[in-house]
Amino acid sequence: MSAPTIAVTESQPTTPLSIAWLFGGLAVLLQVALATRYGYFRDELYFLACSDHLAAGYVDLAPLSAWLLHVNRVLLGDSLYALRLLPALAFGAEVVLSGCIARELGAQRWGIFLCCASVLSVPVFGSQADRYSMNAFEPLFWMGCIYVLLLVLKLQKPRLLLWCGVLLGLGLENKHSTVFFLGALFIGLLLTPQRRLLASKWLWIAAAIALVIAVPNFLWQVQHHFPTLEDLRNVKAVHKNIELPPLPFLGAQLMMLNPLHALVWLPGLGFLLFHRKGKNFRILGFTYLAFLAVMMALRGKDYYLAPIYPMLFAAGAVLWEKLSESRPGLRWLRRAVPATVIISGIFAAPYALPILSPDGFIAYREAVGITPTRTETSMSGRLPEHFGDEFGWSEMVATVAGVYHSLPAEQRARTAILGGNYGEAASIDFFGARYGLPKAISPHQNYYYWGPRGYTGESLILLGWNVKDAQYWCGTVEEGPENAPYYGMGWEHYTILVCRDFKIPLDQAWPRLKFWN
Repeated sequence: MSAPTIAVTESQPTTPLSIAWLFGGLAVLLQVALATRYGYFRDELYFLACSDHLAAGYVDLAPLSAWLLHVNRVLLGDSLYALRLLPALAFGAEVVLSGCIARELGAQRWGIFLCCASVLSVPVFGSQADRYSMNAFEPLFWMGCIYVLLLVLKLQKPRLLLWCGVLLGLGLENKHSTVFFLGALFIGLLLTPQRRLLASKWLWIAAAIALVIAVPNFLWQVQHHFPTLEDLRNVKAVHKNIELPPLPFLGAQLMMLNPLHALVWLPGLGFLLFHRKGKNFRILGFTYLAFLAVMMALRGKDYYLAPIYPMLFAAGAVLWEKLSESRPGLRWLRRAVPATVIISGIFAAPYALPILSPDGFIAYREAVGITPTRTETSMSGRLPEHFGDEFGWSEMVATVAGVYHSLPAEQRARTAILGGNYGEAASIDFFGARYGLPKAISPHQNYYYWGPRGYTGESLILLGWNVKDAQYWCGTVEEGPENAPYYGMGWEHYTILVCRDFKIPLDQAWPRLKFWN
């Protein structure tokens, strides 16, 4: 009788995409580890307020982020960890999705490694995932669509375009700038052989799906006479944003992404536009160029292009991998390029993430000698805005509480707290309950629609107002304590004022106080 045989199977090697998942997990861990380094960001407080007033639209944002935050708060609460978990997960998914795109463009293990290392270490990507906002989710919708499009081209299954419809519809509900990405993608389609997809019923069904998903917000815009367009016109009229000519705008792109990271994404653009192995993916190169041209023409902020860059990093990784494989003399690049990207990313990380203490960052900036570029004309402070606007809010609310509780009880019951902008109002709404403060009012952005909450203007605590404007509207004005957060932005330095006897009933004055910018 023969002895039994034992089958021995070799362990399967890890798949190339396991590298992407490893980097994605690292991205999530990094963001979670830094989630509580500073405090709540101004816009996060506003998102929290919007999530308490669910609607199909808002003056200055599409509704999806507010709805997601509402669900997140129900499940996890309001802590900084809870608030920033979704952006952290979105960043991890962005890294993984970039690796998936690289694979579909032809990358193997090393190419996926370079792509994911690049995306993980890009300053603007990490910075946008460091706090809750619609910017954290935008790359998922755009690059998700690109990934599906690559699968359509590879598998010749246009039915998959239906997922593009879902992703772009959600993208429109997340941020209105998806309209420009859609337009750029359409131009890329027209300029390449992929225009044949225009004859596919699946593309038009996908377009219909995107439209249906976006309809609620469009109807809200119609019902409210397109407040978002009015807001954008006001921003343009007062020159709120720094508007760069084309060449400085291109320079801002290099700085935003870290200049040494151009070693990957610029060759990636070249690969898509000119390389024979990139010709099947030329639609991505033309999409980027069209989007870049539109943003330069509209004088948009530099970071508006950020969500489109992962596909260029993926393409650049493919090119470097092919070059280093086909030319033995270039094998040294397989260490040099990733090392350059990773080291330069570590060097730039304190500018994007709250790794250092505020004083530590200031010392680092002075030692390095690089000052972050501003995106708005009125920005001023010891720290760049993405750091500075995380300081001073709870302290400001405590100071306001002291003023509020110093008023006679009869007056206090009729006193409203009027914020000059959504930052002050939202911080009162979020932190004020612990001090017994009422909900705030403000004519700024979507707070305008929430109205004066029944207050008449008999007694008001004014935040962010100057004395001259207060004297114009109020019968009497009393100056209170100063709000001057040491690390906060310059616009948060003001005197808290107590206004009595608003000269016009507040509900009648409300349309004149409206402030959208």
